[in-house]
Amino acid sequence: MIVGVPAEVKSDESRVGLLPVGAELLTRDGHKVVVQRGAGEGAGFTDDQYIASGATIANTAAEVWAQADMIIKVKEPQAQEIPMMRRGQTVFTYFHFAADKEMTMGCLKQGITSVVYETLEQPGPTGRPTLPLLTPMSEVAGKMSVQEGAKFLERPQGGRGILLGGVPGVSPAKVVVLGAGIVGTCAARMAAGLGANVIIMDIDLERLRFLDMTLPPNIRTVFSEPHAIRHHVHEADLVIGAVLIVAAKAPRLVTKADLKLMKPGAVMVDVAIDQGGCFETSRATTHSNPIYTIDGVIHYCVANMPGAVPRTSTLGLTNATLPWAVKIANHGWKALAQKDAGFAKAIGTEDGRLYSKPVADAHGFEFTAPKF
Repeated sequence: MIVGVPAEVKSDESRVGLLPVGAELLTRDGHKVVVQRGAGEGAGFTDDQYIASGATIANTAAEVWAQADMIIKVKEPQAQEIPMMRRGQTVFTYFHFAADKEMTMGCLKQGITSVVYETLEQPGPTGRPTLPLLTPMSEVAGKMSVQEGAKFLERPQGGRGILLGGVPGVSPAKVVVLGAGIVGTCAARMAAGLGANVIIMDIDLERLRFLDMTLPPNIRTVFSEPHAIRHHVHEADLVIGAVLIVAAKAPRLVTKADLKLMKPGAVMVDVAIDQGGCFETSRATTHSNPIYTIDGVIHYCVANMPGAVPRTSTLGLTNATLPWAVKIANHGWKALAQKDAGFAKAIGTEDGRLYSKPVADAHGFEFTAPKF
């Protein structure tokens, strides 16, 4: 198989989908790896390192896409990349189909096989399914949400002028985290470590019971329902949206009307923006222009938050994705899907067919039940 690694083209995105060690392992198994010139530089990996690991360097993205049987990326295909796809080509990356109708249409029209990072499932230690290729970036984004929220609470950034942890004699900030999955738990731990008073909310009582026993004492768990959300959001200095419904659009939990009752200069960080956002007033922003203000409330809705720390993020992501990339190259996606039901859930599209019911529902597209 020819495996291609193009440079990412999304705004302010410096991660890369494959490390030099990945090129070494794939070439050792008899595959050819083609990497676009400079694709790894933003994350600290040079072309020479890829060459030393057995990869071939291509000058342009078009050359990579034209040669590759499988493309390994980080972010969803961008508008300029979709025309370079071809029928039968496998693309292994994050897609977030439910949040982007045009991109979904492009992938269906081009006939690619999409192997979707964020929907690949595997059983966890308790037997409950986990999302191993989403988890590392969720951990990064959860921690970054507090880091960025704390920065924009500073007065020079337009915020309330609040230090998250306070000082002796001065109350710490109130941080509200909506969602108690990987993102929310990492965010709550980070905020608590800085000394904030933290509320973490979810609809899964078993998850809340577990967190209540394991998280620091300055974190309180609250069942997530509309009245409770409104009460705590209105009192918050920092609100972090960390809700995930696998493959589907995020639910809107904070309305525009809520903003008028929030503290002026409060900050909202919507980590769910990749899936459409969980605040009614959310719209995607970039690292170059990360915030906007509505009714005195600062919104931070960067759609590729981990891209700000590309070295850490690339290492964390590829630790999880590389074993699957090798399996796909060695055995083919269809053989893997036939023997691994969790991997089969990662097949989003194939030859113009859409295999995700939540995405079909989000866009009004035809759903095809997969038969691998």
